[in-house]
Amino acid sequence: MKITAIKAWQVDLPLKEGRYSWSNGNFVEVFDATVVAVETDAGITGYAECCPLGSAYLPAYAAGVRAGLAEIGGKLIGLDPRDLGVLNRRMDAVLRGHAYVKAPVDVACWDILGKVAGLPAYKLLGGSEQADIALYRAISQLPPEEMARNIAGYRKEGYHKFQLKVGADANDDIARIRACRKILESGDVLVADANTGWTMHEAARVVAAVRDVDVYIEQPCPSYDECLSIRRRTGLPFVLDEVITGTDVLVRGLGDNAMDVINLKISKVGGLTKARLMRDLCVAAGIPMTIEDTWGGDIVTAAIAHLARSTPAEFCFSATDFNSYGTVTIADGAPQRVDGRMTAPDRPGLGIEPRFDVLGDPVVVIGAR
Repeated sequence: MKITAIKAWQVDLPLKEGRYSWSNGNFVEVFDATVVAVETDAGITGYAECCPLGSAYLPAYAAGVRAGLAEIGGKLIGLDPRDLGVLNRRMDAVLRGHAYVKAPVDVACWDILGKVAGLPAYKLLGGSEQADIALYRAISQLPPEEMARNIAGYRKEGYHKFQLKVGADANDDIARIRACRKILESGDVLVADANTGWTMHEAARVVAAVRDVDVYIEQPCPSYDECLSIRRRTGLPFVLDEVITGTDVLVRGLGDNAMDVINLKISKVGGLTKARLMRDLCVAAGIPMTIEDTWGGDIVTAAIAHLARSTPAEFCFSATDFNSYGTVTIADGAPQRVDGRMTAPDRPGLGIEPRFDVLGDPVVVIGAR
């Protein structure tokens, strides 16, 4: 089996809430997603999706996905998509960095592998460790009382884990954390996610001020060393996200006891192949994970669900159903939230089928036409 073509579609994903806001005044109203197809000479096509969180979150941006695919795509024609190790080494050789560009190619090849094997991707990623997965809900940054009201609304939909977007003025963030924890019940989980938005002195103030609150602190500062310093100043459970970019930083974090939980974003680390390796290292080291991605729609949600379903429940802190945040359906067969949980399809591969009536014509075509 050989790759004969790589195609990409651009699609806008408007938000139901109108705007998603996080640290440092950043916000997105319409997400720019790229759907990728990897075609083969066997008539089997794999699909994937990549959707950066704007251009100010990570070193990634939406148009960069498509530009990067045009750069590397021709150098992947003729490879066997089932040889995932070969494929990933080739991508790393022909383009340094830019993991988010490579991720959808890798995920699409997992979709192909599942279709060839006649098995859902979660079977190939380790097997069904849990029937369904607990989800968290990200709470866009607003005044404290509004964020608390939004949490109360989402709790009625079955969510019990909430990721509070902080990383602004320290006084406001302290009020946000206290207001939101106040309306939750025992057993509900609250994560204060600064998305790198605090300086060290602000982060130190916040963790000291909320030391009596049942809350996780996530990615307070931009750098690993800054976060490690704050970690050592607080007894609150600690989550790292943006700085966990690959196995090298993960291994360092494990050695430094730098975190209690990580956020494992599939596109941030380069796809399911590398995410699975990091997942298995975390399981071996006893570190739970939020299995997710930067953003996306139905196809990203399916990839998340397959990796999460193949992760032992005690190490799957939560996962994300991004397709419930948007107003556009781009694929049939994707996981759907039920009472704050979702599961991966049992159909071969990712178990989805893109809606080409929504996607329109491809904007990138490499190889056979």
